[in-house]
Amino acid sequence: MTIALTQTQVQNLLNDMAADIREKFAEKQPLLVGIHTGGVWVAKALQDILGKDFFDAPLGTLNIAYYRDDFTRIGMHPQVTPSDLPFSVDGRHLILVDDVLHSGRTTRAALNEIFDYGRPASVTLVVLVDRNGRELPIQADIIGKTVEVAKGQHIKLTNSSGLQLEYRNKGKAE
Repeated sequence: MTIALTQTQVQNLLNDMAADIREKFAEKQPLLVGIHTGGVWVAKALQDILGKDFFDAPLGTLNIAYYRDDFTRIGMHPQVTPSDLPFSVDGRHLILVDDVLHSGRTTRAALNEIFDYGRPASVTLVVLVDRNGRELPIQADIIGKTVEVAKGQHIKLTNSSGLQLEYRNKGKAE
C-alpha cells in the first residue's frame, strides 16, 4: 500500500477547504450533501470543522448507485441504501461533496438525483482530490488537492482510523 496523503495531510486539506466554504457561503446558509461513501466522510469532517450552526439542516447523503450509467460495466453490484435528504432542495444553495473526482460520472449521477428532489438555487461541487481521467465536462469548485494518477491506478479514501488516501492498483492496495 502506498499512502498518497496521511491523516494529517488530509486534515490540513479539509481545514483549507472549510475556509474556502466559509468565505464563499458566509451569507447563504447552504445545505451540505455527501455522496456515499467517501463523500459522506468528507462532508462530515467539513461539518465538524465549520460547526453545525453554519448549516441550517442536518447533513444530507446520496447513494447514487441506480443513477450511474456504468455500474454494470465496472462490475458494481450495488447494495443500495436509500439517499437521505432531510430538507427541501428547492431554491437552496447546495454544497455537494465527494472524495475523489475522476471521470465525472459519479457527480453527473448525483446531480441527476438532486434534481429529482427539486430545483436548487445552485450546486457547488467540493472534492478532496481532483485527479486526471475526466470523461464528462464536470469540474469542482473547491478542491483540496489535484493529483496525476497513472493509468490503471486508483486513489481511494479510507477511514479505518481516520481519513487517509491510498494509491491502489486493480482494486487492491499496493
